[in-house]
Amino acid sequence: MNLNRYRIGADAKLKLKAFDPADTNGIEDKKQIEDEQRELLGRLEEQQERLFASRTHGVLIVFQGMDCSGKDGVIKKVFRGIDPGGFRAYSFKKPTDEEAQHDFLWRTHRSVPARGCMTAFNRSYYEEALITRVHGSIDDKEARRRLKAIRHFEEMLESQQIRVLKFFLHISPEFQLEKLRDRMENPEKWWKFDPNDLEERKHWKEYQSAYEDAIRRTATDASPWHVVPSDNRWFRNYVVLRTLVEELEKLELSYPQPHEEVASRMDELRDGIDPGPA
Repeated sequence: MNLNRYRIGADAKLKLKAFDPADTNGIEDKKQIEDEQRELLGRLEEQQERLFASRTHGVLIVFQGMDCSGKDGVIKKVFRGIDPGGFRAYSFKKPTDEEAQHDFLWRTHRSVPARGCMTAFNRSYYEEALITRVHGSIDDKEARRRLKAIRHFEEMLESQQIRVLKFFLHISPEFQLEKLRDRMENPEKWWKFDPNDLEERKHWKEYQSAYEDAIRRTATDASPWHVVPSDNRWFRNYVVLRTLVEELEKLELSYPQPHEEVASRMDELRDGIDPGPA
């Protein structure tokens, strides 16, 4: 399957209506990709180990999407087999009083992964040009200024070997309504339900327009967006996992060479000499 159909690079003429949220690219059932999915999870584990060992790059994975698009779920499913020592998931909530006193990217920069690590953002700094724009706390001019700053921020991260992978989890309003009803009717999911989600749903068209503008203005060839059809959870997970693995493999990560002392000790062991306790 060619993932380029979901990739939005520089100067893309994006219209979200052109992407079918229920698309599965001809794959009829998740059973068709179970073997490939297991292989991809193994490759992801290997790439994360290489990333951690080499300490030459960091990887920031940004997940954006409407309520019920599955940001929590995709993080849980895709990253379930990797070493937690080199991975962190960060959820963006309303800024604290301290955070609100700084520039809008201040709290983000503190959470960017170090080289050797991966971090997934559940929502992100993009909220400062999305929800703020939709609800009128900033105007279109300020939103465009912020998106320009975000583009420069991501370019700076890329220049410092922090790879930025961005995913927009694309769902239909019908799918969202189904999930909201499920949260209201299922006692085990009441904790997930926020009455504010129903209010946010009223702004669906405004959010779609804001997302289109944000994606168009910040998609670059070095840091593209990926519009992931997400009405089918299994296909969403597959596209994100495969994209992540392919992008990590492009980094050509390798294990570092042993330093001089390790090499000399290896020679001693090969010659049958026990160096004894250090």
